[in-house]
Amino acid sequence: MRAEHTLRHDRGNVKKEEVFQHWLQERDIEDVEAFVPDMAGTARGKVVPADNFGSSQMKMPEAVFSQTISGGYIKDENNVEDRDMWLVPDPTTLRPVPWATDPCASVFVDCYLRDGSPVAQSPRTVLRNVLAKFEARGWIPVVAPEVEFYLLKPQSDPHAESEPPQGRLGRTETARQPYSIDTMNDFDPFIVDVYDYCEVQGVRIETLSQEMGPAQFEINFMHGNALELADQVFLFKRTVREAAIKHEMHATFLAKPMANEAGSSLHIHQSVIDKSGSNVFSTADGKASDLFYGYLGGLQRYMPEAMLVFAPYVNSYRRFMNPDASPVNLAWAIDNRTVGLRVPDSPAAARRVENRIAGSDVNPYLVIAASLACGYLGMVEGLKPDDPLEGSAYSGQFGLHRHICSAIDAIRESDAMRSMLGDEFVTLYAALKDHEYSEFQEIITPYEREILMFNV
Repeated sequence: MRAEHTLRHDRGNVKKEEVFQHWLQERDIEDVEAFVPDMAGTARGKVVPADNFGSSQMKMPEAVFSQTISGGYIKDENNVEDRDMWLVPDPTTLRPVPWATDPCASVFVDCYLRDGSPVAQSPRTVLRNVLAKFEARGWIPVVAPEVEFYLLKPQSDPHAESEPPQGRLGRTETARQPYSIDTMNDFDPFIVDVYDYCEVQGVRIETLSQEMGPAQFEINFMHGNALELADQVFLFKRTVREAAIKHEMHATFLAKPMANEAGSSLHIHQSVIDKSGSNVFSTADGKASDLFYGYLGGLQRYMPEAMLVFAPYVNSYRRFMNPDASPVNLAWAIDNRTVGLRVPDSPAAARRVENRIAGSDVNPYLVIAASLACGYLGMVEGLKPDDPLEGSAYSGQFGLHRHICSAIDAIRESDAMRSMLGDEFVTLYAALKDHEYSEFQEIITPYEREILMFNV
């Protein structure tokens, strides 16, 4: 991350509060958004006047991690007291908020209990704990996410079908135009703002392209540190939504927002280097290493147990119903986009795995943590993957959970995921998704009213 955008620990023994205030005063910042990513990957926190930032200890109820996507709360057996957690700003994440009307900054805060221990349910903590397991073995994960999203025509009726918006020439795109430069140019004012906003925040975008659906786009991030990339994806989602609003559109990261169009995914390119910077997926003579095959084997073996993280909502599973656009199993192959685990054709130093299972609706911290956790287990256990697939995986056997209820049971009963992601986290996360699924089950759908109501 670029030093001009963020505050670094590089000012000697100066008190942290003084460093914060110096950074804020240099930029005439008036307010600071101090937030933590919740289970859904959205911002929960407080807005603090810049003059007071860092002068007093911030607190927030630990129950923010027990909050459902609809805003309700579930019972957390580990927090029956509904206690506060202490919020500690991460100074490396302080950055301007480019769309704010008045000068504003944002900062991630880490969450701690009164005894100084990290809050186990915090997604940032979950990812840090997985990274610590790699570090203990001298390994450093490197990731590069790719995030898809749709632009939508503004409308407030939840019963209406989603529609693409008009571009700058007043035309509404209805045809599929993958990789079309002209289609992207139709939304050029929006794209320019996205790039500008990302530049101000130090979010490192590599490329942007038109995807399969109408007004569907994909952003590729530069590869790097897993925690920093999770932060960047989190910030990117906020950025896209704000840029879309400025241009009188909506942006959605729902995995399947349109019934007859492609879903939106979040692919994760991942590799592992040692402390010398060498890619452990390759041997000295450039061949694929045992650790590479172990990583693939771990993804195949353990991802079914972690599927709830890769597909966290009922809608997530609709994306897998399109056999020509989304993976349907955990087959792997080299340079084959039909498989769930793609190995790009690349030099030995860049050998990596592209995990294509997750939808764009995921929490970036949790999905990166879960993918790395599965690969880590495969490496330490010396697992072996299936033989690489020849041909299209779309015509192969469906190898994923078909419904969220089975994914909930799988992670709840997984000793492996409890050992990697944390027992308290898995218990709470499964309970949270149980509650959200129960809420969904109470809703009578248009299909039931239209098809079943008078025909049964």
